[in-house]
Amino acid sequence: MSEPQFSIQSFALGDFQTNAYVLTHSGTGETIVIDPGMNPGPLLGAIQGKKVVAVLLTHAHLDHIGGLNDVRALTKAPVYIHPLEQEWLTNPDLNGSSRWNLPVPIVCERAEFELADGQTLEIAGLAIQVLHTPGHSPGSCSFVIGKHCFGGDVLFAQSIGRTDLPGGDFETLMTSIQDKLFELDDDTIVYPGHGPKTTIDTEKTYNPFVNGLR
Repeated sequence: MSEPQFSIQSFALGDFQTNAYVLTHSGTGETIVIDPGMNPGPLLGAIQGKKVVAVLLTHAHLDHIGGLNDVRALTKAPVYIHPLEQEWLTNPDLNGSSRWNLPVPIVCERAEFELADGQTLEIAGLAIQVLHTPGHSPGSCSFVIGKHCFGGDVLFAQSIGRTDLPGGDFETLMTSIQDKLFELDDDTIVYPGHGPKTTIDTEKTYNPFVNGLR
């Protein structure tokens, strides 16, 4: 089966340098936004005039949803999130924004659609496999399109997501990495929530936090 044809733009947004991704199908021109973070000016400029048909959230920590209201206002696109973090969108105590010195805590409307582990979304001409990968947060999800995995804060280049925030759990994170992400093809490219992209094989080989999970 041939790889789906789409372009990927990334933007490191806000003080947390959270990676937002813009996926545009090369045939239809339809666009998906993943994790619109804080201070989303560059992201908004990139999607201005594009046909944005969905916003996918890997999870609902403040740095991954800080630009959601702006993206919604610009595009009117529906939002997808795991049901365990649906309420995080509306509650600053749950999304963490009430604990930071922000001018205004982050409050968003509920997502239009809830995600389920193992489902395949057909959006923008792309088949997107949803993997529930908790550990960093209870509702963390990874989105797999062919040999591309948008994993949020689960697995980083030679690192892993933190588990000391409310709802985090180290053993759960390790299980998500071993049983979900490390079952992907070794040449799958991982696009994380922070930092540079990597591959599954690279992390199996060099990531000190997951040594022995091959």
